[in-house]
Amino acid sequence: MANLFLPDVPEPLVRAAFARSPGSEIATGKFASPDSSAALAANAFGSFLERPDQLPPFPPPADLDWPATRVDVERQMRFPWSGGRHPWLDAGVETPRHLIGVESKRFEPFRDAKPAQLSDAYDRDVWGEGMQSWTQLCDDLRASPYLFRRVDAAQLVKHAFGLVTEARRIGKAPVLLYLYAEPARVPAGALAQHRDEVARLSAMVTGAAVRFAACTWSEWLATFTGPTAAHARRLIGRFQP
Repeated sequence: MANLFLPDVPEPLVRAAFARSPGSEIATGKFASPDSSAALAANAFGSFLERPDQLPPFPPPADLDWPATRVDVERQMRFPWSGGRHPWLDAGVETPRHLIGVESKRFEPFRDAKPAQLSDAYDRDVWGEGMQSWTQLCDDLRASPYLFRRVDAAQLVKHAFGLVTEARRIGKAPVLLYLYAEPARVPAGALAQHRDEVARLSAMVTGAAVRFAACTWSEWLATFTGPTAAHARRLIGRFQP
């Protein structure tokens, strides 16, 4: 088996992070799949675990304070209750004033659509001010489980609820970044439908306490310059995102 990690990624730290998360991506062998979204995100962000200040800023939103002060892979964002499942994001990035939760996608949006499922637990009045558009989206998805066919909107709702809780706990402003690939083997029509759904979801939650932003992997990696450019080239060579 080829090495799962690029040479500038601290493998023990990444393995420890995945060992704490419930997905068992590495243990089950899913991480080794050529199509693995988790492997792309872990290698991309893992390189910056020990050098967060060198993480290139994301194209949107452009007004975030930078540089980053902390980078995590497989970061949990807990709901304001103890039991049940809590969301894990592919990466977490902190700046002095912001908490950015990153959800990475590669081929997932272009597989068979699944109906949105959101439990009644999310109806608790615990999310605070500015979350009405996310709670409304939660209601809309229950009423129309196939409201989105390419974007896993239910997952993003859960991430937003976890992010707002964690951000308020540490006193930072929450941002949910949807970082997605546009694989060459996916038909152009499916790519366009996915982009349209991303834009539609963004419009639905504009102005919310949890800001939503989206960009492609290619758009972000194109900003890597200087000492980080080699890392971007290795990512593209291995994963072609």
